[in-house]
Amino acid sequence: MNNIERRRYKRLPIELTLEVDEIFKQDYVVIKDIGASISVIDISKSGIGFESNAELPIGYYFRGMINLGNNDFFRVVIRIVRCSKLENNKNRYGAEFVGLAPFLANKVDKYEKSLAL
Repeated sequence: MNNIERRRYKRLPIELTLEVDEIFKQDYVVIKDIGASISVIDISKSGIGFESNAELPIGYYFRGMINLGNNDFFRVVIRIVRCSKLENNKNRYGAEFVGLAPFLANKVDKYEKSLAL
């Protein structure tokens, strides 16, 4: 099997917990009162990887606040793009930022530089 890295941006480790109360699709389909806790495990300029016990549907969106530490945070809309099963009834998800402004994506670059210190 050929394991070629196809990601556009480097993934950076991060420990962050988000609460997802509502997910939605573009055609006004909204699922409320989800109450899912997710653990963000990595971040890039294009999205996040996270784990959760919750079953979240691919193609749905949710809102979150990414806190990079040092009082550096930004609000995002995130679209779930993939899911794989892990042990212990957990799921690992890949999700992309939707419409992230370049100056916010640059905050991820700043975060990467802070990891190198």
